[in-house]
Amino acid sequence: MGPHEGLVSRLRAAWLSGKMRPMEYRVAQLEALGRFLEEKKQDILEATALDMGKPPFEVELSEISICRSELNHALNNLGTWMKDEHVEKNWATQLDSAFIRKDPYGVVLIIGPWNYPINLLLVPLIGAIAAGNCVVIKPSEISRNVERLVAETLPRYLDKDCFAVVTAGVEETTRLLENKFDYIFFTGAPSVGRMVMGAAAKHLTPVTLELGGKNPCYVSDTCDVRNAARRVAWGRFFNAGQTCVAPDYVLCSLEMQEKLMPALREAITEFYGSNPKESPDFGRMVGDKQFQRVQALLSSGTVAIGGQTDAETRYIAPTVLVDVQQDDPVMQEEIFGPILPIIPVASVDDAIAFINARERPLALYVFSSCKKVVKQVLEQTSSGGFCANDTIMHMTLTSLPFGGIGQSGSGRYHGRFSFETFSHPRSVLLRGPGREALNAPRYPPYAARRLPLLRATTETRRRAACTIL
Repeated sequence: MGPHEGLVSRLRAAWLSGKMRPMEYRVAQLEALGRFLEEKKQDILEATALDMGKPPFEVELSEISICRSELNHALNNLGTWMKDEHVEKNWATQLDSAFIRKDPYGVVLIIGPWNYPINLLLVPLIGAIAAGNCVVIKPSEISRNVERLVAETLPRYLDKDCFAVVTAGVEETTRLLENKFDYIFFTGAPSVGRMVMGAAAKHLTPVTLELGGKNPCYVSDTCDVRNAARRVAWGRFFNAGQTCVAPDYVLCSLEMQEKLMPALREAITEFYGSNPKESPDFGRMVGDKQFQRVQALLSSGTVAIGGQTDAETRYIAPTVLVDVQQDDPVMQEEIFGPILPIIPVASVDDAIAFINARERPLALYVFSSCKKVVKQVLEQTSSGGFCANDTIMHMTLTSLPFGGIGQSGSGRYHGRFSFETFSHPRSVLLRGPGREALNAPRYPPYAARRLPLLRATTETRRRAACTIL
């Protein structure tokens, strides 16, 4: 027996007992999760500060507030989400009942990342609880203070029969994945996502992979330069650049670059002062390994703004790079740090061609006062999400699905989409035991004369087109 097999079996027994099915039970667990957020708020602030110097304001906004919003949205709508969805019927089933039942998957595994260790762990957990699943929760070992907080305190709030927190490094997580889960939700790097998907394939377990990538940001010549610079700088340097939907690089004309550079410099100074290292509003890299990787990317192109580093405190200044070549190291991987390369392009068509020549990103941004430009970029590209004239803010809407496409991930969540991700849409047809004469035409021995009747009662016909002259 593996180290976690008994735990998974215990949760499966609880799920099979039907304990998670009643709406009242799910509501009670969601409300308990809300109490965890409120009562452990100060502990969360302290743990994230210890792990990566995250400013309290950013923790409130991107960790606690988003979780609270998702939680309240689920509590406000759970009754509606759980209702059977009745569907259209053909003539053969008019006297019967046909609907979609939202069934929980069973025992699911949620593996969280280190960059938003509360948000990206609890938001999928909210969806899993709302859908009626038992859950194994695996926080990231890299954000070790948050990991310890979650492991020691979250089980005090949730039912231990149905929920468990597992702390594990790479080797232990590999062994955890050997167990049969009914669904796996992973957020992290594509390299680890492949490992998770491979492990899930052995049990034919469905997965959601929330990965990342290099998110392009096209700044057109027709935009408010100051506003664009402020919004790009905020999105890039929030959480010291360790955000999966941060703008990874800027595409713009040389003329716009000349205007954008002083505006970016002004925005960085306004946000973090003349020495961002002393600013209480600018975070740090989460670990030495991450610091060294991002620091090495500073060798690409020319540092136009920032570039200062301090290994002891894992500080990398808000940095803008110019003269960057497409084959430079900074353009070969997701930066995941406070570095913003600027790549000149001649036109919006060239920007679109540049974007489409690469893997599809998790997010794509465009800044333009011209609706035609925004529409063109939206229609001629593909990405997990799209936001015009701002960055990151599309993630704050519980009404929009969040997820990647291709290399940036598969699956979606947030709001109702989280509930649907962790629910199996079960097809249900309830027929009466009588009226057998109505079924006789489909039984052997077959007769060709019955086919027109069967087609008429079971086939869907195309509606006639309506043309207004």
